[in-house]
Amino acid sequence: MNPALFSRERLIRFSDCDPAAIVFYPQYFVMFNGLVEDWFNEGLEVGYQRTLITRRIGLPTVRLEADFKAVSKMGDRVTLALNVERLGSRSLTLQAACTGLEDGVLRMGMRQVIVFTSLDTHQAIEIPDDIHAAISRGMGAVASASSTNGA
Repeated sequence: MNPALFSRERLIRFSDCDPAAIVFYPQYFVMFNGLVEDWFNEGLEVGYQRTLITRRIGLPTVRLEADFKAVSKMGDRVTLALNVERLGSRSLTLQAACTGLEDGVLRMGMRQVIVFTSLDTHQAIEIPDDIHAAISRGMGAVASASSTNGA
């Protein structure tokens, strides 16, 4: 994965784990959904709650691919990171990764396609201009940082 567009450090908690004290795989999807919410709130500054509740824009996942590479255990510190692979007119493809903070080992990687929909009609809609622009700005900043670092 390229340099992260948005990332967050996270502690793996008891509530994330199964009886073997490793992350119960659906919990990764909950963690990444929280990361997308944080990205909308803090990275894009468009507000996740405002997008769904006030603007009545749904963000359903229509495709999800996941690769589980190594276990995460209760007490581990990980980095959750996301990048935009593709920004379309009605959808967004994200790449997400969970990596051990101390060892740098990829624990889980995910590719997710999100479609913007009207919560009134449940039909796909154009990504609103302000959200599209915010995502584009973030992508440009990451690309600029990569070229500056020689990547």
